[in-house]
Amino acid sequence: MESCRTSLPFTSSYADTVRPESSHRLAGEVHVIIGPMFAGKTTALLRRIKSESNSGRNVVMIKSSKDTRYAIDSVVTHDGVKFPCWALPDLSSFRQKFGEDAYNELDVIGVDEAQFFDDLYDFCCNVADRDGKIIVVAGLDGDYLRRSFGSVLDVVPLADTVTKLTARCELCGKRAFFTLRKTEETKTELIAGADVYMPVCRHHYAIGQEVIQSSKNAMGSRTIASNLEALHLSKFNLENQA
Repeated sequence: MESCRTSLPFTSSYADTVRPESSHRLAGEVHVIIGPMFAGKTTALLRRIKSESNSGRNVVMIKSSKDTRYAIDSVVTHDGVKFPCWALPDLSSFRQKFGEDAYNELDVIGVDEAQFFDDLYDFCCNVADRDGKIIVVAGLDGDYLRRSFGSVLDVVPLADTVTKLTARCELCGKRAFFTLRKTEETKTELIAGADVYMPVCRHHYAIGQEVIQSSKNAMGSRTIASNLEALHLSKFNLENQA
């Protein structure tokens, strides 16, 4: 196996990374899209995959079978854009399930919700270094505690490009780098949407953690949600009075 490349140009656009159409490549590429929830990671991934497909390349999308929020057999953005996909419990089984001949014809593989795949690192190495394909992965870089989530950050040393996206803080409108969980559930993997999570800036992440901790000491999840909503309304009222 060839050595993994470690050059890490950070970029906010893939426009300059789409390569001329080619049936065979001597070396592949790895592109990583990271950020908090509601940052548009899936949207950016689908944009890249559709661009490659429109250029005549053979593409496929994979997501974790754990994620059934919007559809079982499609990758779906938060605003409802869909793209058909393979929903799998792991990545190592993809080649066999997809078929050897069909796999050999592939040019680009997209992986959504990449944090749920424990074998992500090995899969990216094999796809890019051995098989000469482009792989684009999108996933959370951190969990609700701002700790590394799954194997996504392990892939960064393999990447040709790393794109760090941000959302908009739900409490103040500034750039949001973090995901705040609005319940007292403590397990790392809790697949949900806006009912459980909100994107926040650093300031409101710290305040939110204090609210959640004080609410836990009182009446639990319902109090957490109420106090966070009160924090939101307080900020809104202060802005209107300014």
